[in-house]
Amino acid sequence: MTASKRIIEKDPELKKDDLIVITGAGGFIGGNLAHYFRDKGFTRIRAVDKKPLYEWYLRVPGVENVCLDVSNEDNCYRISEGAAEVYNLAADMGGMGFIERFRIECMRSVLINTHMLEAAYRAGARRYFYSSTACVYNELLQQDPKVRALKESDAYPAMAERGYGWEKLISEIFCQEYWAERGMKTFIARFHSVYGPYGTWDGGREKAPAAICRKVIEAIDKKDLRINIWGDGHQTRSFQYIDDCLKGIDLIMHCDDLIATPINLGSSELVSINDLVSKVEKIAGVELERDYDLSAPRGVAGRNSDNTFIKRVLKWEPSTPLDKGLRTTYSWIREQYTKRKMGQRVVE
Repeated sequence: MTASKRIIEKDPELKKDDLIVITGAGGFIGGNLAHYFRDKGFTRIRAVDKKPLYEWYLRVPGVENVCLDVSNEDNCYRISEGAAEVYNLAADMGGMGFIERFRIECMRSVLINTHMLEAAYRAGARRYFYSSTACVYNELLQQDPKVRALKESDAYPAMAERGYGWEKLISEIFCQEYWAERGMKTFIARFHSVYGPYGTWDGGREKAPAAICRKVIEAIDKKDLRINIWGDGHQTRSFQYIDDCLKGIDLIMHCDDLIATPINLGSSELVSINDLVSKVEKIAGVELERDYDLSAPRGVAGRNSDNTFIKRVLKWEPSTPLDKGLRTTYSWIREQYTKRKMGQRVVE
């Protein structure tokens, strides 16, 4: 059901001391989102993640940090109490290497959104944000590197990516039904790959931009000027810088025209993995020999974000050029790599 089919009551203005709850706050996007709202002057932010605090990417001063697993229903009620807005970014996921190999873990994240929706509803939260993914889109539309950009309606007829994609699509429907049946304002953003500082860059859960940055740094450090690339390098993606993602979340969450309406949140700048490697090589001032692993997870052949809808509704779209965002990301990962080499604790 869309927003136009029912009367939408106007919310009270969100005050700086209203409680904002962010799940998955020990992760990349959630941690940066807590920082974003703190910088905007909000004084009551409850950041929640099941990881111990020393594994969180960002611990923002003045934010209430809670270590709880929100796949547990009781924990969801506990952390939602008093919330004006809830941002659910918690999920067991990672890059292609993780989501292709650990589909059950990805599917079990459906428990998180199921329990968080009910808890936020019972707590009287005025708005609820759900972080979905471009992996919900029909895989038959993504079999060519020269893919046409995916628009929101391309999720149906459904043939989502196994495991992670299906979990997200099912959870989107939960959000839509809480609006249709109970009048709870829910908002759904389909993230296209997000990258930037303070994110996973090693260990198997990292996404392509971070993985390529790390591999280039390792090659230079070890004086072994080769790089292993998953797939043939021709697969294409669009990569969204973290600052654009944060602004997009804020705009989507506070636009009543988007209640219970999935929307793309991603860059429309399409790039091949080979071109991504070339861009990082240019930043590093190096040229590497490329070794292609055709047996490694590679995902769909091509995926890009059609931003027609977001530009029409919000008069905005993610716009940070990949070259610019990669420079910042590469610099941060190189700093983390150096610290780890010196024996200092870093979050990977």
